[in-house]
Amino acid sequence: MLERFASIEDFQNIEIRVGTVIEAEEFPQARKPAYRLTIDFGDRTLRSSAQITVHYTPDTLVGRQVLAATNLPPRQIGPFISECLVLGLTDEGGAVVLVEPERPVPNGVLLH
Repeated sequence: MLERFASIEDFQNIEIRVGTVIEAEEFPQARKPAYRLTIDFGDRTLRSSAQITVHYTPDTLVGRQVLAATNLPPRQIGPFISECLVLGLTDEGGAVVLVEPERPVPNGVLLH
């Protein structure tokens, strides 16, 4: 397997911020089960498609703080434009578990 190492500059160019989910709804047009999220990052609100339906419901997502990459190019997912990438890890079954701050922090704070 060929390894590719990212430089520290590559990592520093990715803007990872905390935001609060203010809307979450089913996304039936997605190829894989997903939700459409609207996330408040303090100075702006962005939308994301997230394949997180195994461990979460729309009701459990609203009000939850999440980490997301907020400066990637928008991505067309069916009829929806995803403006940020919500970060998650896969559990032993391959389902996504969200990356979250362990206590509340102000929306928009950058990962350090």
